[in-house]
Amino acid sequence: MSEQVTIEKSLQDWWSRVKAGQVGALPAILGLLVLCIVFGSMSSVFLTPGNFANLLTQAAAVTVIAMGLVFVLLLGEIDLSAGYAAGVCGAILVIMITEMDYAWYVAFPISILAGIILGGGIGYLVAQLKIPSFVVTLATFLAFQGLLLLLVGEGGTIRIEDPVILAVENKNLTVTNSWIFFFITAGAYVLSGLWKFSKRRRAGLVDSLFKFWLLKTLILVIIGVAATAALTVERSNNPDLVSLRGIPYVVPVILVLLVGATFVLSRTSYGLHLYAVGGNAEAARRAGINVKMVRITAFMICSGFAAVAGMIFVSRANSISPTTGGSSTLLYAVGAAVIGGTSLFGGKGKVSDAILGGLVVAVIDNGMALLGYPAGIKFMVTGAVLLISATIDAVSRRGATSS
Repeated sequence: MSEQVTIEKSLQDWWSRVKAGQVGALPAILGLLVLCIVFGSMSSVFLTPGNFANLLTQAAAVTVIAMGLVFVLLLGEIDLSAGYAAGVCGAILVIMITEMDYAWYVAFPISILAGIILGGGIGYLVAQLKIPSFVVTLATFLAFQGLLLLLVGEGGTIRIEDPVILAVENKNLTVTNSWIFFFITAGAYVLSGLWKFSKRRRAGLVDSLFKFWLLKTLILVIIGVAATAALTVERSNNPDLVSLRGIPYVVPVILVLLVGATFVLSRTSYGLHLYAVGGNAEAARRAGINVKMVRITAFMICSGFAAVAGMIFVSRANSISPTTGGSSTLLYAVGAAVIGGTSLFGGKGKVSDAILGGLVVAVIDNGMALLGYPAGIKFMVTGAVLLISATIDAVSRRGATSS
């Protein structure tokens, strides 16, 4: 009986937080569930293992850009140039490998360094010269687009044949390694959660949400088992010619970025400073935080993530072109971060929000394409979902302030 009361108390505490405006990623999770049910009932292809794997690779680049944008959005800023920053860094990677004969393990870090430098320039203009980030990044959006044209050439493409770069989006882990990857990931998540609650208990803190965490963890593990099982079945229409089984390589890449970024935001003083500046910059400055440096480094991290996304773009297309990172890439990335639960007002959000939001955007794009809807309808639906997410953010923020 006491166990039942504890679970009820955990759920009550969680619901109290939701009513107080701390909705987190709940709208994105519910939206993703509804979208999967709707598209799954309308299309016989949507819920197949092959389409599920395609969803993960399709969402990867936009999701990585959105993960970097979370750092900027936490400050209440915006980076409109992240998409073309990915294109420029991808072009540097391809040119160094194909035309300058550098190995990928040399070219890739240099492309990331180039992205960090680009972000540092943006951050300096925003933090030191106090130019609004919207204006600065709108200008760099145009500048990076021009730089990409100069690097690649108008109307041209540069192909890449490096097997390691191409494998990121086009190859999969073996079935055995896929399950090993799942068990390591699930085990690490469970152990880190138990360690956190154990540490709090040793400090004499009461954890009324522990049972709720156990329930959430169980659900996540079940979802992980189902996803891994779906990805390890044969997805090829002609398995005798080519076999498609296993988790795509891009999934571990995103997981490494997620773990690293989450650690920075939740376990380091820099992460605490980032939230503090986003919540109240003046109060953070009076507390001794170097607000200017926090702003500059946030833009550097954002562009560094964009550089990784550039590599993913190159891997998926097998080439770089003047349109890489352009079109709707930036809009989808910002939408992914906001839809996932990151606040446009700053001070609230997590990197995992970007992954959820990226999946929502990819599901809308993929599902409506399977149903034969034109691009115009897809844009309208995605825009409506983004507007709903921004509205929820504004309403929940008002509720949190009043409570």
